[in-house]
Amino acid sequence: MVKNTVIKELRKKAMALPLVPGVYIMRNARGDIIYIGKAKMLKNRVSQYFGSDTNHSDKVRQMVSNVKDFEYIICDSEFEALILECSLIKQHKPKYNILLKDDKGYHYIKITNGKWRTIKTALQTDDENAQYLGPYSSAFVVKQTVEDAQKLFKLPTCNKTFSDKPKNARPCLNYYIGNCSAPCANKISFKDYDASVSDAIDFIKGGSKISIKQMEEQMKTASENLEFELAARLRDRITAATKITEKQKVTSCTYKNQDVIACVNSKEKAAVEIFIFRNSRLSDRKQFITDAIDNPKTYRSELLKQYYNASDTIPQRIVLDEECDDKELLERMFSDTALKKVEIIVPQIGEQRRLVEMCKNNAAEYLSEITGKKSHEMSALDELGKLLNLKSPPEFIESYDISNTAGTDNVAGMVVFKNGVPFKSDYKRFKIKSFVGQDDCRSMAEVITRRFTEYLNAKDKNTGFGRLPDLILLDGGTNQLNAVNEVLNKLKIDVPVFGMVKDGKHKTNAITSSGGKIEIKSNRSVYTLVSTIQEEVHRFAIGYHHKSKSKNMLLSSLSEIPGVGKTTAEKLLKHFRGINGIKKADVETLLKVKGLSLKTAENIYNYFNTEE
Repeated sequence: MVKNTVIKELRKKAMALPLVPGVYIMRNARGDIIYIGKAKMLKNRVSQYFGSDTNHSDKVRQMVSNVKDFEYIICDSEFEALILECSLIKQHKPKYNILLKDDKGYHYIKITNGKWRTIKTALQTDDENAQYLGPYSSAFVVKQTVEDAQKLFKLPTCNKTFSDKPKNARPCLNYYIGNCSAPCANKISFKDYDASVSDAIDFIKGGSKISIKQMEEQMKTASENLEFELAARLRDRITAATKITEKQKVTSCTYKNQDVIACVNSKEKAAVEIFIFRNSRLSDRKQFITDAIDNPKTYRSELLKQYYNASDTIPQRIVLDEECDDKELLERMFSDTALKKVEIIVPQIGEQRRLVEMCKNNAAEYLSEITGKKSHEMSALDELGKLLNLKSPPEFIESYDISNTAGTDNVAGMVVFKNGVPFKSDYKRFKIKSFVGQDDCRSMAEVITRRFTEYLNAKDKNTGFGRLPDLILLDGGTNQLNAVNEVLNKLKIDVPVFGMVKDGKHKTNAITSSGGKIEIKSNRSVYTLVSTIQEEVHRFAIGYHHKSKSKNMLLSSLSEIPGVGKTTAEKLLKHFRGINGIKKADVETLLKVKGLSLKTAENIYNYFNTEE
C-alpha cells in the first residue's frame, strides 16, 4: 500500500515536468543515486516509469520499486542532455546504469626458472624465481602470443618436469603432430631446447615480422657455415611463423582503426563481443555478460555510451550488428570527444558484414559457455526473435501439424523445442473429436482450444500444459493462422503465432503472419532452425496418424468376429498388446479379459485358429 502511494506521488510529480530536453536523476530511500537518464521531453519519458509496468523489463520494475524521489536538470537540446547524462554517469556510477561488467586485471607471460624453462600465461607475479613479461591489459593478446610462440618453437604446454637422464616416457599427441619437441621423452637435447626458449622470448618481445627477418639471416649464416641441420630447423620455423602471420591477416580489415560490436541475447542473459582493430588488424577483444536485452536499439545506445565513456580512445569507425537509438547524437558526441569524425556503421554486405558475423559468433560462443547452451542454437534463437520482432529470444517454441487420410483418422501432433532443441517429454498427440471430415482449420482450432483450456486450468504449475510457450509455429498458412488467433483472442491468451510456409518442393521457405510473408532463406541459422521444427512436427503428426490408422484397421478387423464390438476390440488390443497376442491366446486366456463371455471367447479363438 505504501509502495503504491509512493508511485502515485512520483507519477503526479512527473506529470508536472516540462516538455523539454533534460536529464533525470532517480534516488532511493537513502538518497543514493540509482539511475540517471536523458530525455527529449522530460514529462513524457519520466512519467512512463510510474505508469503501467506491463511493458517494463524486470530490471526497470526493480529499479522503479526502489525509487523514492527524483530530480531533473533542464538542457537546451537533446545533445546537451546526452553529454550531461554521460558525465553524471561517469561521476556517480549508478547501480542501474551499470551495463558492462568486466573482470579488470593485468595479465603476464611467465618464464619459469630452472634448467628446463617453460613459457606460460599468468594472472599474478607471485613466483619470485620466475621471469615475467608484462603487464598486459588484454588476456586475448597474452593467450594468442603464448600459443603462437609455443607452436612455432615446439615448446611444451603441459606441466611435466624434464631432466637430462634418458627416459622411456612416451611423448603425447603434440609431439606426433609437430607441436612439441618432447623434452619429457628426451627427443631434444637441453642445448637445443634452451635455445628454442630464448628464441621464443625474442619472438614475443619483437613480434612475428622482426622474428622472421632475424631467422632468415640466421638461416643464411647457418647455410654458409654448412650447418645444414640448423638451417633446416630455421627454415621450418620461418614457414610456421609465416603461417601465423597469414592467420593474423584473416582478422584484418580495410579500415585502419575501428571497433566491431555484436550482441547475442537469450531469455536470461546477453553477451557482448567487441573486436578492436588497430593498424588494420585485430589487436584485442573484449567480452561482457549483461542482463537480457529488453529493447535492442536502446540497449546498443546505452552500451556505446557506457563503453566509450570509460574508454581512453574512440576509433574513427564503430561497426554495429544492428541499429541503435540516438545514432546521430552519439556520432556527434564521440566526434567532439575524439577531436575527429566518428561514424557508427551497420554494414549489410562485404568484408565488414563478415567481421560482424564473426564477432557475433564469438558472442554466441561466450554466452553458450555462461549458460551451458549450444552457441549455434543461441544465435539462431536470437536471430529468430529479432526477425519476428519478439520481446526476447523464444525459450519454448510449440509447433502444431494436422494429419489425416481424406478426412479419416484425423489427428494432430504438438512438438516442443526448448532453447532450440527438441523437448520430447512435452510432446503431445491429439485425436480430433469435434467433427468428422477434412478441415485443417477446424482441426487446428480444436487442438489449440483444448491445449490452452488445459493451460488455464493448470497455469500455477508452470510445467507442461501449465506453461505458456514464447512462440507458436503452425505447419500451415494464413487460414490456419487466423483460426488459431481467433481461439487465442477468445481465451485471452497472448502468445505470438506464425505459420511455416513450404515451397513447391515441400521445403520450408518463409514464415507467414497476419502482415504477410517473412523470407528466411537468406538467414541460414533461422532457416535451419525453422526447417528442423517443421520437419519434426510433420514427422510426429504423420507418425501418430499411421499408428491411429493401423489401430482402426485392427479394430475394424476384430469387429467382424461375432460378439466383438469396438469397445471389446479395444479391450482385447490393450490386454494382449497387439493382434499377435490375441491370435496366440487360447479360450481360457481370452476369458481373463474383463467382461468377455465364453461364447465370444470361443468365437475369437475359432476365428484365428479354424482353417478356411
